[in-house]
Amino acid sequence: MLVIMADKLIIVESPAKANTIKKFLGGSTKVVASMGHIRDLPKSKLGIDVEHDFEPEYINIRGKGDLIKSLKKDAKSAKKIYLATDPDREGEAIAWHLAHILEEDEGKITRVTFNEITKGAVQKAIKEPRNIDINLVDAQQARRVLDRIVGYKISPVLWKKVKRGLSAGRVQSVAVKLIVDREEEIEKFIPEEYWNIYVNLLDEKSKKEFEAHLFGKEGKKIELHSKEEVDKILKEIEDAKYIVKDIKKGEKKRTPAPPFTTSTMQQEASRKLNFTLKRTMSVAQGLYEGIKLPQGHTGLITYMRTDSTRISEEARAIAKEEIIKTYGEKYYENRYYRTNKDAQDAHEAIRPAHIELTPDEIKEYLSPEQYKLYKLIYNRFLASQMSAAIFDTMQVSIKANNYDFKANGQSLRFQGFMALYVEGTDEKQEEEKGMLPPLEENQEVKKQKINPKQSFTEPPPRYTEASLVKALEEKGIGRPSTYSPTITTILDRYYIQKEQKQLVPTELGKVVNKLLIENFTDIVNETFTADIETKFDKVSEGNEKWKNVIREFYAPFIQEVEKVEKELEHVELQDEVSDVICDKCGRQMVYKYGRFGKFLACPGFPECKNTKAIIETIEVPCPNCGGVVQVKKSKRGRKFYVCENNPEKCNYISWNKPKLGEKWNPEEQEKVEIEGSKKVSKKTKTTKKKTTSKKK
Repeated sequence: MLVIMADKLIIVESPAKANTIKKFLGGSTKVVASMGHIRDLPKSKLGIDVEHDFEPEYINIRGKGDLIKSLKKDAKSAKKIYLATDPDREGEAIAWHLAHILEEDEGKITRVTFNEITKGAVQKAIKEPRNIDINLVDAQQARRVLDRIVGYKISPVLWKKVKRGLSAGRVQSVAVKLIVDREEEIEKFIPEEYWNIYVNLLDEKSKKEFEAHLFGKEGKKIELHSKEEVDKILKEIEDAKYIVKDIKKGEKKRTPAPPFTTSTMQQEASRKLNFTLKRTMSVAQGLYEGIKLPQGHTGLITYMRTDSTRISEEARAIAKEEIIKTYGEKYYENRYYRTNKDAQDAHEAIRPAHIELTPDEIKEYLSPEQYKLYKLIYNRFLASQMSAAIFDTMQVSIKANNYDFKANGQSLRFQGFMALYVEGTDEKQEEEKGMLPPLEENQEVKKQKINPKQSFTEPPPRYTEASLVKALEEKGIGRPSTYSPTITTILDRYYIQKEQKQLVPTELGKVVNKLLIENFTDIVNETFTADIETKFDKVSEGNEKWKNVIREFYAPFIQEVEKVEKELEHVELQDEVSDVICDKCGRQMVYKYGRFGKFLACPGFPECKNTKAIIETIEVPCPNCGGVVQVKKSKRGRKFYVCENNPEKCNYISWNKPKLGEKWNPEEQEKVEIEGSKKVSKKTKTTKKKTTSKKK
């Protein structure tokens, strides 16, 4: 049998990536996909030999037998094998497992990486192969082994004391703790009253009104906490003249944000596009691996798992050319950004791989999600190399008797990067104030209206996916590749849930968090978890042996597990008792947790198997009929509000929580489709095919 030898065999993770790379390499080069990992720890047991220095017991992943045979066959018939998996620790580990399973000579197998899937980057990588970086592999192994030990040793404790199917994890447990702690802050928060006094003033020369606010008295700042204090001041300035005492003019510069890292991309996509982290990473993966364009599969962005803001000099030069061509010379500024000291900096920031492929030019070849994210990445990158925006500013001090008022104004003189892109934020933004009228010192301005305003301090906001990622990154917990799966896991476990975009702990999440805090302090300790990440980084740099990290962690950890198991052996966590009576046996029902959240169950199980769903209600009555409004969830987990009398007597149903006193207009109301509860039939147009016959 004749075997045709391929000069080169290139193995990547995904078919999309394979299709993109194929067009760059001619001749007898074959490109195939491993479909991600091909070996992993077994799911059915710990899979780590703790008696023999924590040796991992890897097995071939179930269902990949045929693929492995095919890869081995391709490897046998190739002269050279290039392992081109992703350029990070996970990709390095996949390459290492592939090398092990192919069982080929070391000299025949080599490693290549590229930060972007472009012809130049791929061809350069093939010309500059290297050995597998065992330090990166070991860093990945250290994380995998340590997280497996934590999960497989603590989870059984949760199964016994709370419910089966729960899990604990090094990063996920800290994430849950942050969300629970924030909720406790909100619950304990006591609002404090405070007041501001605003005055509308008129410049008679320009006939322009502007607003000033009370700052202080006789040069000292004052704070107002009651209406009595406000009324006293209002009386003292009732007939006062408002005299301009000081004018300061200046300019303020606003600089652009750096190009995206993984976490900043996730945050911005959440804020601006309403994407979940999981959705963002999935769309970004597709853009990186390649989109089918008229010229063939083309990778549109650089590698999307990075914590560096660095960009190559080549990309910098291309950005300069594009900015000057599109906006003009004054809009360009060569910028370098300082990368976080804890960043691995192995890759560039996330940027377009082909600056000439503008989002609008290739829009027709992208899905709506791909277009939105590509445009976000494209604009953010270009803006990062643009000039600062310049504002003219004006600060005015005004006297009214002994009281000091201040007014601020600004106007945009030069757009700079803001012509293209402005970074979003999680905080509430004050409205941009326009420029004040052309005032002069010692000029009198006329009082038009005084507006005292009562306010109350607000509790810290709940986390969103974006702000949680920011918090985890600032605390050094996890890495770019871990944020999305971490949040997905704690949502799937029902430790937290989403209300609008906010992350709220469930009762189950609070119970699990309490048990972990009381018994496994280090696992939910932010500093401890961040220190572990630093040790993983040292392993990747070759400055620490991965098994030393595991040894140092394991001894005190396993002692703690054994101690907790012994202490909790005869402790039974009591179910929370409800005021609902079981209608089958008369017992008081208790709260339990299931796959879909909290429910009522009879404590007489297994003799009595009665269960009931918990119906959540709100205090505001139905705006349509005055009935009780129930809170329900769609199959996708989105909350909606429905009248208890729906559909028999009342048709009220809404995505929006009703407000006291508001009237319901069914025509203006956003329609709610309860996914899966009814089939929506769509009218389909049928067209008759016209047939024509030719007379001969």
